[in-house]
Amino acid sequence: MNTNADLLNELRIDRKAPPEPRSRRGLWIAVAVVVLLLVLAAGWALFGRDGGVEVRTAPVVAISAGGATASVLDATGYVVARRTATVSSKITGRVREVLIEEGQRVEAGDVMATLDPIDADAQRSLSASQLAAARSQTGSVQAQLAQAEADATRLALLVDQQLVSRSQYDQAVAQRDALRAQLLTAQRNAQVASASLAIADLGVDNTVVRAPFSGVVTAKAAQPGEIVSPLSAGGGFTRTGIGTIVDMDSLEVEVDVGEAFIGRVQPKMPVEATLNAYPDWKIPAEVIAIIPAADRGKATVKVRIAIKEKDARIVPDMGVRVSFLEAPKAEDAQQPRGVRVPGAAIVQRGGVDVAFVLGEDDTVSQRELQTGIALGNDRQVLSGVNAGDTVVLDPPEALADGAKVRMASGDAR
Repeated sequence: MNTNADLLNELRIDRKAPPEPRSRRGLWIAVAVVVLLLVLAAGWALFGRDGGVEVRTAPVVAISAGGATASVLDATGYVVARRTATVSSKITGRVREVLIEEGQRVEAGDVMATLDPIDADAQRSLSASQLAAARSQTGSVQAQLAQAEADATRLALLVDQQLVSRSQYDQAVAQRDALRAQLLTAQRNAQVASASLAIADLGVDNTVVRAPFSGVVTAKAAQPGEIVSPLSAGGGFTRTGIGTIVDMDSLEVEVDVGEAFIGRVQPKMPVEATLNAYPDWKIPAEVIAIIPAADRGKATVKVRIAIKEKDARIVPDMGVRVSFLEAPKAEDAQQPRGVRVPGAAIVQRGGVDVAFVLGEDDTVSQRELQTGIALGNDRQVLSGVNAGDTVVLDPPEALADGAKVRMASGDAR
């Protein structure tokens, strides 16, 4: 029979005994959950996202009347201004003020700069004084002539009455005639002085440099304090111009066409111009003239082309590519056929031209095409697709009818 001491010993906790091992069941459950989440993420990445081949697309557009024209020749050139001027002063002088900046619009007659007018003002003051002196002398001679004419008239009456001698009368007449000649000389001197004053006024006006026509300032060539002259001076210390003005309404395109192809170009021929700075902008243009002279070094002939669409983005010396277009036939202009499809969307499959049209469920359908003429980077398609369809650009070889696709980043239908 256990005593009370034995019962108390059984209830005592032995702190020196080793701890029982913990269960690893919770750890295995956590690992299984992590693995399951990874599997689900991978499955979503493979099947839950927009599946299929990543492609770029473009719309199919209708061909407007007169738009189905073929390019018969391509060339490159530059935008040039037919009306441009480096404005200078008519006299040599020191610049006092420059009132223009690059990019500024000026109208005909606007003041571009002023020169120091000290010399011109002094010359004008001298001419004004000379004119005043000439007019004063004219007045003095006129007074003397009036007296001489009165004396000659009185002596003429007295000589008839034999109250004075004939010599006195002759002397009075000679004095009158001499004063008449002096008056004529004084009047002519006054006219000369007046003309000299007008010239001096022009000299003062020449110290103001004005715009000869309306345009845009493309270069500012002088600064206050510099010497400008209409003639070039040695040493590089004298400017020959205030600034350059370009009439933006006179911009046109000049291209060099090879002698072997100049026969394809005709005056009034339609042209499509594309600026290197804006490759997606097709500018309507027209041939102005073919310059009747060839460059023997380059074996080319210069062609002038008028730009029909005026825009501030077109500036001189821009590089441009032009396509000389064949004028459409009258029946084609009245009844435009087919649609315009990007050339990058047309590929060969089984020896025929096809395009892949995007459907509502992001799947593509292969369409066999009947193609027409080239339209720059596009192509005329007579059948197979309709205006408003969306076609795949540069379809890969693996793309097949019914395949699922997804839009490339930044691409819109």
